[in-house]
Amino acid sequence: MKNTILIVLLFCFEIAVGQKTSYDAAIKTSADKIEQKVINWRHDFHQNPELGNRETRTATIVAKHLQSLGLEVKTGVAVTGVVGILKGDKPGPVIALRADMDALPVTENNDLPFASKVVTMYNGKETGVMHACGHDGHTAILMGVAEVLSGMKKDLKGTVKFIFQPAEEGAPKGEEGGAELMVKEAVLENPKVDVIFGLHMDAQLEVGKIAYHPGGAMAAVGDFKITVKGKPSHGSQPWLSVDPIVVSAEIINSLQTIVSRNVNLTENPAVVSVGAIEGGNRSNIISPQVTMLGTVRTFTGEDETMVFNRIRQIAEKTAEAAGATAVVELPYSSHYPVTFNNVALNMAMLPSLQKSAGKEILILRPVETGAEDFSFYQQKVPGLFFWLGGLPKGKDPKASGPHHTPEFIIDDSSFKTGVIAFCNLVFDYPELNKK
Repeated sequence: MKNTILIVLLFCFEIAVGQKTSYDAAIKTSADKIEQKVINWRHDFHQNPELGNRETRTATIVAKHLQSLGLEVKTGVAVTGVVGILKGDKPGPVIALRADMDALPVTENNDLPFASKVVTMYNGKETGVMHACGHDGHTAILMGVAEVLSGMKKDLKGTVKFIFQPAEEGAPKGEEGGAELMVKEAVLENPKVDVIFGLHMDAQLEVGKIAYHPGGAMAAVGDFKITVKGKPSHGSQPWLSVDPIVVSAEIINSLQTIVSRNVNLTENPAVVSVGAIEGGNRSNIISPQVTMLGTVRTFTGEDETMVFNRIRQIAEKTAEAAGATAVVELPYSSHYPVTFNNVALNMAMLPSLQKSAGKEILILRPVETGAEDFSFYQQKVPGLFFWLGGLPKGKDPKASGPHHTPEFIIDDSSFKTGVIAFCNLVFDYPELNKK
């Protein structure tokens, strides 16, 4: 059945693209005209980053721009989100486009004229704030798309819903946020969305290139907290203690065997990483407890259940064997499903991505063990999530700062390709639904 649907969609699309229109040229011309405006927006957002559920300045700028274009605008969605609705002059589907607005608790280490100098308190510690994942570019791109499409309203088939989402990186502990909350607050309703598209900058993919992956493209993620409780003692008399630091070390080492010995890596990858550990405050005092934070990445529900169970089993039984106890909180603060690109939709829209980037620079990429809360939208409606190159041409990807690091950087020339790609998807998708 799925193969039949795919064949029909591809057939319909081939007929549609065979009909000569001026839309492609008009989109490119408009994108050329607003490129510098998009770059300026991105520089401004980069210099003034805001953490999840705190994107008030960013949301205000976005809302004012959408209102200036004559769109119907709703603010305060899922805390600080903004939704704009553009109704085309011709009948057609409701297409949603999404951009995330939040930054990260990272202190920037780039020599840029628009580098972030923002400092805040996060989890009780002073830290810099930085757009270290490209969300400033995502927001600027979608603002540009709104301007291009509003100028082509008379040719637009259907309705476009622009979703500017907060807290993709996760809401602060104790708060709701991100795509999950936007879905709860009916962002995909009124009008009901038929399909959704999203993109993500990639600092290791060359400028001008677009990458895609049908099916499970990005991992499901669940974070965990393990608290190991032992018995304190003077550091010179460890035999009087139950040392939670030694127990924690054994737990961390044993957790690595889950991927190497329990996951069938010929079918799907998986990741178990401990990213933070804290216990004790002096060299000669054995601490009463240790806490650790980590992350799990999987691509199937079965693997996730197995990995979660093994983490609990290893932590609790290792602690028990040493006379300690381990309390496992899993998921601890966040849990995202697999980012699953509807296969028929993905394959049918490849010509749109191809003409946006070029046949030789449209890349089928392997699965990504990073996670995306765009997956919550895809649980409700068919969705396509793709990657946009941001690496300067000629630069070694290995020398480029990875995402979520102080050296992360993306090239200004990448944004125009993103504007064109979104616009092409909006104009081409209605052709798939012709009766």
